[in-house]
Amino acid sequence: MSTNLWPFKKRPTSFRCHAEEASLTEDLAHALVEFCKHRGNRDLLLICIGTDRSTGDSLGPLVGNLLEGQNLNHFHVHGTLAEPIHAANMEKRLASIYKKHPNAFVVALDACLGKTANVGYITLSAEPLKPGAAMGKNLPEIGDICLTGIVNVGGLMDFYMLQSTRLHVVMSMAQKISKAVAAADQQLSALQTAKTKKAFSFMPTKTEPL
Repeated sequence: MSTNLWPFKKRPTSFRCHAEEASLTEDLAHALVEFCKHRGNRDLLLICIGTDRSTGDSLGPLVGNLLEGQNLNHFHVHGTLAEPIHAANMEKRLASIYKKHPNAFVVALDACLGKTANVGYITLSAEPLKPGAAMGKNLPEIGDICLTGIVNVGGLMDFYMLQSTRLHVVMSMAQKISKAVAAADQQLSALQTAKTKKAFSFMPTKTEPL
């Protein structure tokens, strides 16, 4: 669980939208594309943090599961219900992922606690994720950017709040985030195709000598 939106800290965010907003999928996909399209030739990773042993902390692996069966062209997704990435295995799993994808552009995804008025909001921030900080765990920062969903209220009895979070809330949020990632992947493919066509249009045509 991340504390990027911890109720006693203010952090800059580049995108923020409630999960019930009709335009969430489209807007989040656009925001993701804007962050990711300038990564150059770096591999694009989506690292989904969390565990299915805690309802509130299952957002990441639920998103990973929803994306696992899709044929994404750009996002390499890590962290699912079957193979979650959490505090107990994080350093080992990240070392393995980074060995396979050195110098990758990483989008880190995690559940988050926040103020009552902010529950249900999804944010995309231009900063690394700080997983486990709310539980006092010293874990490495993850990612070039972070994607967080505020699943419940934070500040007191955080472990209990995560355990008592409704699965419906987390699942609904996971479905919308996964749709946004899939849409962003399609948009990145369209941009790549357009860029290739533009490059070929500037190539000189070969003419036969007179």
